[in-house]
Amino acid sequence: MGIDTTAAGKLIAEQMDAIEKDYEGRDGFEIGAVVTIVEVHGPDGAEFRTRYNTGGNPFLAMGVMEAAKQQMLLGMMNASPPQ
Repeated sequence: MGIDTTAAGKLIAEQMDAIEKDYEGRDGFEIGAVVTIVEVHGPDGAEFRTRYNTGGNPFLAMGVMEAAKQQMLLGMMNASPPQ
C-alpha cells in the first residue's frame, strides 16, 4: 500500500485557490519560485522532503524559505493568523 498524499494535495490546492482569489482581476502577476516541504512519518521516525523549481539552484530555494520564515515571524509578531 502506497503513501496517502491527500493531505498534501489538499493543502497545495487550497493555497493555489487563495492565491488566485487574492490576485483575481490584477494583471502582471505570475507564479515564480515554488518550494514544497513535506514531513513524512514512517516506522523509523520522520523526515522532511523538499522540492523546488529554482532551476536547480538550492541557494535560491533556501532564500525563498528564509523569506517565508521571516513573513511567518512577522505575522506571529502582529498576532495575525497563519496563511
